[in-house]
Amino acid sequence: MSGINYVTKETLDQMRDELTQLKTTGRAEIARQISEAREKGDLRENAEYDAAKEAQGHHEAKIAQLEAVIASARILETKDIDISKVSVLSKVKVTNMATKKTVQYQLVSEKEADLKAGKISVTSPIGRGLLGKTVGEVAEVTAPSGILKFRVENISI
Repeated sequence: MSGINYVTKETLDQMRDELTQLKTTGRAEIARQISEAREKGDLRENAEYDAAKEAQGHHEAKIAQLEAVIASARILETKDIDISKVSVLSKVKVTNMATKKTVQYQLVSEKEADLKAGKISVTSPIGRGLLGKTVGEVAEVTAPSGILKFRVENISI
């Protein structure tokens, strides 16, 4: 997807709130843990200190990753979605050609994906296969279990 993350305004706001929390209370908590561990003696043999420093590294990596996602985020409004073909944020009803089972998915960014809520990532195999398809077209998706075929029944917002 060319490095751009298309998200809703609500999702972008949630990511910014999470980043603020990580940078403030999250960093303060990690600093407190490191300080407590440092008070327990020799740092060369202090497993608690090592664990706290490792947690700090993971925390900072998460902050950097979230900053990168926010920097490349573009807000996509529902009024801008072309429902003549499957695209980001569109809802698509598909029929699995093998099982004849019909399901509806909304194609979203990786950050918003939640299969239980019917939201799949546009970078997932099914998401990539459905992108650009129109009503009536069949998408062939390569999955670990083989090739799956989905017929696009309906596209909406």
